[in-house]
Amino acid sequence: MEKIDILSLSPEMLGQYLAEMGEPKFRAKQLFSWLHQKQVTSFDQMTTLSLQLRQKLNEKFCINRLNIARKLASAADDTVKYLYELPDGNFVETVLMEYHHGKSLCISTQVGCRMGCQFCASTIAGYVRDLLPSELLLQIYETQRDAGCRIDSIVLMGIGEPLDNFDNVVQFFRLLSHPDGMQMSLRHAALSTCGLVPQIRQLADLRLGVTLSVSLHSPENARRSEIMPVNRRYPVEELLDACRYYFDTTGRRVTIEYAVINGVNNTAADAGQLAKRLRGMQCHVNLIPVNPIKERSFRSFRKDVERFQKELTGLGINATIDLSTLMGSSDSMYYGGGMYMSDSGSGTVMSIIPIWLVLAAIGFAVVVGLLSGIVPASRAVRISALEAIRHD
Repeated sequence: MEKIDILSLSPEMLGQYLAEMGEPKFRAKQLFSWLHQKQVTSFDQMTTLSLQLRQKLNEKFCINRLNIARKLASAADDTVKYLYELPDGNFVETVLMEYHHGKSLCISTQVGCRMGCQFCASTIAGYVRDLLPSELLLQIYETQRDAGCRIDSIVLMGIGEPLDNFDNVVQFFRLLSHPDGMQMSLRHAALSTCGLVPQIRQLADLRLGVTLSVSLHSPENARRSEIMPVNRRYPVEELLDACRYYFDTTGRRVTIEYAVINGVNNTAADAGQLAKRLRGMQCHVNLIPVNPIKERSFRSFRKDVERFQKELTGLGINATIDLSTLMGSSDSMYYGGGMYMSDSGSGTVMSIIPIWLVLAAIGFAVVVGLLSGIVPASRAVRISALEAIRHD
């Protein structure tokens, strides 16, 4: 019999299973706390539960783990990028970032993606499957174990479209914020979407308090449909109406993500049309320079991004530049810094200098310096003063 994924279960669902096993429902709170507060990795560690109950739990349930297949530490900042292997052998990316307000984690929500956005690395291999609530949580738990820190905030902006995995993502949010679990306030959680309008409205109605980020990338329907096929189903007008609905329902300002692509969406006319679209909206525009990968030809130039920002600001739109992409510290979408690692673990563009190479370089410099001083000095000692005077 296949074991049940216990990390994906709510306390209510745990209570039902325990009742079927002849256990009192209050055990569900204890069990949930062991799983999501203490974040144990085996039933044997649940020492407040009887040995008999732990054996019964082990027969019926499993506590899944993610394995670190590859880990890359940035030479430019404190960013750490993980390639996690899932229990079924698939892979996802997770990125740990450090800001002045604490540790933030960028999480994947699917294996692959079916949205087909032209600037996104995670869509190249196609869609495989949705991640389970437990697999979303485990990206946090495993990273905390490896890094020895607590994650202060999360953003669902890695591989996959979060709203295309709506039910599992909502269950993940409920587990993450549960008072008997990790207790993370969802005001510290953000979700980035390419623009699935019905799900944006559904998320608003749940009033979870999550910050919504919407990948717009062009104010003009024809151009946006070229680079983002989802626009053929939900055009810009419908998408921005849904964003207004989200703010009106939740009181949470929406972030408009805009990848500035040279020759595609960065003209003065684009800035003017974008400003016209957003005028009067409670939103903030995050301008993102794209980083090139071999599978695509899109490019950004910093001077053009800065010019575009000035044009928007001059038109009354609050716009900032996401500098983390220029430092190589964001997500799998290649406008987010280039952590595009395939299942084989290849494809990263991060530069890492090993410590042995640094020490070897220092040692070599010291040896050269000593030899360049000692050799001439020893020769000079052997020469008499008279010979030195006579030498031309």
